[in-house]
Amino acid sequence: MSWQIWFVYGLVALAVLLFFSGRVRLDLTAALVIIALAVSGILTPAEAVSGFGNPLVMLIAGLFIVSEGLARTGVASAVGVKIAALGGRSERRLILLLVPVVAVLSAVMSSTGVVALFVPVVLTLAREAGLAPARLLMPLAIAALIGGMLTLIGTPPNLVVNRALIDAGRDGFAFFDFTLIGGCILLLAIGFLLTLGMHLLPQRTSAPSDDRHRRLHEFAEHYGIGDQLRSLRIQAESALVGKTVGEAAMRREHGLTVIALQRGRWLSSLNPVLVNTRLQADDVLIVVGRPETIATQTTDLRLSDQGFPHGLQRRYRESFGAAETLVVPGSPLVGKTLAQANLRARQRINVLAMRRADKPLEIDFQDTQLQSGDLLLVAGSWSDLERLTGPRTDMVLLQMPAELADRTWHANQAPWAVLITLLMLFAMATQVTSNLVAVMLAAFFMVVTRCVEMNEAYRSMNWQSLVLIAGMLPLADALAKTGGADQIVNGLSALFAGHGVYVILVGLFLLTSLLSQFISNTATTVLIAPIALNLALGLGYSPQAFMMTVAIAASTAFATPVASPVNILVLAPGQYRFSDFVKVGVPLQMLALAVTVLLVPLVFPLTRT
Repeated sequence: MSWQIWFVYGLVALAVLLFFSGRVRLDLTAALVIIALAVSGILTPAEAVSGFGNPLVMLIAGLFIVSEGLARTGVASAVGVKIAALGGRSERRLILLLVPVVAVLSAVMSSTGVVALFVPVVLTLAREAGLAPARLLMPLAIAALIGGMLTLIGTPPNLVVNRALIDAGRDGFAFFDFTLIGGCILLLAIGFLLTLGMHLLPQRTSAPSDDRHRRLHEFAEHYGIGDQLRSLRIQAESALVGKTVGEAAMRREHGLTVIALQRGRWLSSLNPVLVNTRLQADDVLIVVGRPETIATQTTDLRLSDQGFPHGLQRRYRESFGAAETLVVPGSPLVGKTLAQANLRARQRINVLAMRRADKPLEIDFQDTQLQSGDLLLVAGSWSDLERLTGPRTDMVLLQMPAELADRTWHANQAPWAVLITLLMLFAMATQVTSNLVAVMLAAFFMVVTRCVEMNEAYRSMNWQSLVLIAGMLPLADALAKTGGADQIVNGLSALFAGHGVYVILVGLFLLTSLLSQFISNTATTVLIAPIALNLALGLGYSPQAFMMTVAIAASTAFATPVASPVNILVLAPGQYRFSDFVKVGVPLQMLALAVTVLLVPLVFPLTRT
């Protein structure tokens, strides 16, 4: 073998070693690969950086923006609301709902993004159900990884093997070619988690948090209004229809403080309520008022009491919140009544309750005068509340609630985000245009419709992943150019000589799955895909079955906490140990292996070319 082959082999080994050690960033390792290939002369400088112009990199970048649009508009978190409403306190029911939902979302969104979005949702579900977070967080990670097996765009390894086939002049995979195999693995994984997995998942609880931020319901209880938050639907015959909030004098004449309005039944939006907000039939008003007042006004004003259900509480806190403020000495508010302070018009916030001398104070908006040292519980949209931060002469923001981390930024654009995503999936499934064009159009319209602001689109990019892919693709080219790939294929062909094709598929699966437990599954696929392709062609088989096996195996990163960013995200909140992943992950890998080896030859016949 020539020195170039040995050099590339050494570079591959060094890259794998650095990936495994975790001491060097993945993207820095990829950059070192690019530099080494260019300096050695094995690839020209243009060839060494050609990965950055590869359609695969642009395709994944576009998907990051689409995923961000679904997150920023609250579409993904709305799914969490439904899970909480249906799952209740049953661990099995929560897993049965959570796993397929997260898997389906991960089939069209970044799995890392989905898990990052759902970690706080799952922590809340676990807390409200009285479960250890570890019981739900690992199923969350497993679901996101399996979701990558469901569609062509589910995870970068799928796109890598598809691009390898196309570059070799072969037919690539269709959008749903992965669905049957991935769907069967998903069903078996759900069955496993609901049976044997229930005994393998740890009972470990999370470490106590030092976060002292209260949640909305804790604020309400602290200020003595825990039973005063309600949602009231305006009936068609109500006298409020057609009036503005100011004309209706809800607070002055009816004793109800309206803090938000929900309009529309499908993908409805929550909006702040200002003095000039005009009310319509079927509007749902989020109000604060005494129970007896609410009971009277629902009859007098023809309103329907909807309570304040769990799902609506979650919807509310995505866009709206409550904050605790302190009236400072010398404030222009001192001596004014709440009506005179008119914070709704001046600050776009509503005063819900007061505390004076560390006790809840029953307030009258017309008569209660503010004093220095008064604590006000105020409500409004997150953007309006954040304006209270910084030096002020009237009042000081003391504490924002913990729900601030769950906020949704562009909730009103949710219908656009759903429509754009559905059209992208339709275009990819029907192949009316290339996958790259469909994704780039979807990303463009996510920005144009303001589901994602341009600066948010840039921030949504996982640059480490993009640089990793762009850096590793030339390494595969170097293996091919120097003849190193042929040497590996010849060695594997000799190793598998005399064995059936099923043994070859098992070997490919185990090799890919093993590597993906310790290094990036994308990097693993970039290395293994051309070898699997050439192995199939060298043995005279159509390569689709071999490439599908590699793609599925790359997504079985279940068995170590470092196997995927998805696992890393749940590691600390779940207080997991390395052994926890091994105990649950290895049986799942074996199930995935069995399904893949049995189904792949049926879906992609191993015909000789």
